[in-house]
Amino acid sequence: MQSAFTSSTDGRRFIPSTSSLPNGVAAQAQRAGVKRLIHVSGIGADSRSQSLYIRKRGEGELAVREAFADAILIRPAVMFAPDDAFLTTILKLLERLPIYPMFGNGQMRLQPVYVEDVGQAIAKLLQRAQTRPIMFECGGPRVYSYEEFLRTVASAAGIKPILIPVPFTAWHALGWIAEMLPSPPITRNQVELMQVDSASSSDTPGMGELGISPHSIEEILQDALRKH
Repeated sequence: MQSAFTSSTDGRRFIPSTSSLPNGVAAQAQRAGVKRLIHVSGIGADSRSQSLYIRKRGEGELAVREAFADAILIRPAVMFAPDDAFLTTILKLLERLPIYPMFGNGQMRLQPVYVEDVGQAIAKLLQRAQTRPIMFECGGPRVYSYEEFLRTVASAAGIKPILIPVPFTAWHALGWIAEMLPSPPITRNQVELMQVDSASSSDTPGMGELGISPHSIEEILQDALRKH
């Protein structure tokens, strides 16, 4: 018996049980005789982080390994798809805002990965013979600065926005105010994530070791633009 699961948040509201939930699932899997368990977390997960969101991701990983010692951890970079809430939201904002506010100075590094490539990675890991505990980081074929990423998306859509840097202090204040709304457009959790690089490490196994050639965001953008 094999299993793969993810525990995170919806990106807007933090779920307090982020570490207790995966621990419970992993413990149940161990008792049920599951031979292989894959926990999907995220690049940058750190149980010592000052960010509550990032810290809980790290604690979730530790909780899984505590209950299921041979669990495999997958840490994807920010994931995208043609009809997701990440890529489509950026496209809409670029179209509507002639002056686009960037997080900080736009130099945060990110390596967007296609969600179906991550799914393929999980499937391959479930089929592997080896069962030793290991961690994989899944990123796309290119590392962008946040500014480069915005310009890539804008160029594909035929848009020439003016990008302006906005300090993170201002974003945190905006997130604090927005969280008072029923459906906040931005939260402090999201701002905290934008302050941390989301790129895979060369020291950690990744897509290459699994024989996967990840799709570039430029490839998927064309499909996203047709649906958009």
